[in-house]
Amino acid sequence: MLYSLLADTAVLLHLLFILFAVLGGFFVLWKSSIAWLHIPTIFWAAGIEFLGWLCPLTPLENILRNKAGGAGYETGFVEHYILPILYPVSLTRRVQIGLGLFVLCINIGIYLFVWYRLRQPEEKSG
Repeated sequence: MLYSLLADTAVLLHLLFILFAVLGGFFVLWKSSIAWLHIPTIFWAAGIEFLGWLCPLTPLENILRNKAGGAGYETGFVEHYILPILYPVSLTRRVQIGLGLFVLCINIGIYLFVWYRLRQPEEKSG
């Protein structure tokens, strides 16, 4: 039971990491210092996709699932959990590169917007 709960926690952390990598730039609008955490996250997430690596959370989850008596999986988190929802076919190298570009493009757009907002003079009321 404990290992199963820990494996589920690893999945949740993985999902939160992906969401932060893709959409965390919006937090920068709220508090600009978050960029120091978010920018390395973007590069890590995109790099994993571009290079075809597995996130370290994937083997951790598999170890925990095996210890819980379940079966792990051979593929990465995105291929195992996300792609079956989005795509009926297996993850290809082209799709991985596309996902990496998606992360970069979304965040470039967000950061350009943040940069634009920060450069605008404060509206003076009154």
